[in-house]
Amino acid sequence: MSTTATTGRPQGRTTGRPKVVVLGAGFAGLSAVRELDGVDADVLLVDRNAYNTFQPLLFQVSTGGLNPGDVTYSLRTFTGGRRRVGFRQGTATGVDAENKVLRMEGGDDVAYDYLIVSSGIAANYFGIPGAEEHTLTMYTRNGAVEVRDRLMTAFETAAKHTGGEPPCIVVVGGGATGTEMAGAIAELRNTYVAENYPELDPSRVRVVCIEMLDFVLAPFDDSLRQYARRSLEQRGVELRLGSAVAEVREDVVLLKGGEEIPSALTIWTSGVSAPKSLSEWGFPQGRGGRLQTDPDLRIQGSDAVFAVGDVGAVDGAPLPQLAQPAIQTGKHAAANVKKLLAGQPTEAFSYSDKGTMAIVGRYSAVADIKWPFKGKFTGPIGWLMWMGLHITLLHSFRNRLAALTNIASHYVSRSGMQNVIVGEPRRVPQAGRHESDEPKAERDPQLEKQGGRAA
Repeated sequence: MSTTATTGRPQGRTTGRPKVVVLGAGFAGLSAVRELDGVDADVLLVDRNAYNTFQPLLFQVSTGGLNPGDVTYSLRTFTGGRRRVGFRQGTATGVDAENKVLRMEGGDDVAYDYLIVSSGIAANYFGIPGAEEHTLTMYTRNGAVEVRDRLMTAFETAAKHTGGEPPCIVVVGGGATGTEMAGAIAELRNTYVAENYPELDPSRVRVVCIEMLDFVLAPFDDSLRQYARRSLEQRGVELRLGSAVAEVREDVVLLKGGEEIPSALTIWTSGVSAPKSLSEWGFPQGRGGRLQTDPDLRIQGSDAVFAVGDVGAVDGAPLPQLAQPAIQTGKHAAANVKKLLAGQPTEAFSYSDKGTMAIVGRYSAVADIKWPFKGKFTGPIGWLMWMGLHITLLHSFRNRLAALTNIASHYVSRSGMQNVIVGEPRRVPQAGRHESDEPKAERDPQLEKQGGRAA
């Protein structure tokens, strides 16, 4: 199953102990490392970034409610206090399963005895023309910052050119991320823009959410879907339900029914898939490019490589792309590695569904709880449950305190919502000039290169 020629000398196995490599530092990867802490083996966490990103709160970064540092956590800090656990920053390019080597960009290949792949997902554009080129996503810290800066630039541009059309922000996808984004942008318009942009009529700043199904939040009970729909509409979100995107251009989204929606910024939340590069790794893949695993989470046909979190499909059935499935699969794969190291048989994975939540806006959320108690909640109670859970799941006390402080100041009082974290918006182009005509020194090439593209 080797897919890449040997380009460097594998590093590892210098202690005589077995080596376990965890690729990817999301919920699943960190859960696996925690489970392996203290095992009689060398554990190496590998990620392209030097930090973990708490993705459920990225929409708060993209709408100015949180700083990027509030939702990121140093991986060196995470591994530093753990016995026999190390970290390496780098990008994996393939796996030589026969020789048990993880291929790395630059040739610093890593030998392993067991490998846990938890590399996460990327946006799925379903082959729609222009979607990848003309939309932004929010699966990375840089992507969320880019959305925020482009959003603020759209407001500034509209304020400067009051004779033109007011901006229209388009969100493609009515799942949890799409409804969270659409609701947050609508509230930003209703508070921040209404108070601070006297040149703009906030009622003319459009927020459009496009969903091909006839309802939002497909995984939820119908009563919760209807609540979310009403809540979005009360905030002024224009819902295009039962509508499919035919093409995305730089400043317009075309629907299959023929409608053209002008767009100052298009945010893509419609679907995800495994990174395209995984197709070159030689492992069996299923729907959405997910790696196919046996019940014990080992990739089919492999005795030493596991796939967990969003990138894996257990026995052909993908789990929901939520924090809990990732945490549970990461922990279970690591527990099976410990069994293999001890010469014991592995165990099949069984998912414990604890429920699903989604936030719609200030004091508005839906929660379908299945553990430790059962119940369906909406409104302020659901909102408090969502906030409490996600702040608790942050990886450090500093992150929790910073997020709690910023969210409280942003949501509790209306004045807090009028003062957002704006970052560094792009320079507003002069009338008659395109943004690309502006001096390059005024632009941030790193954000333009990395923003909105999932790892």
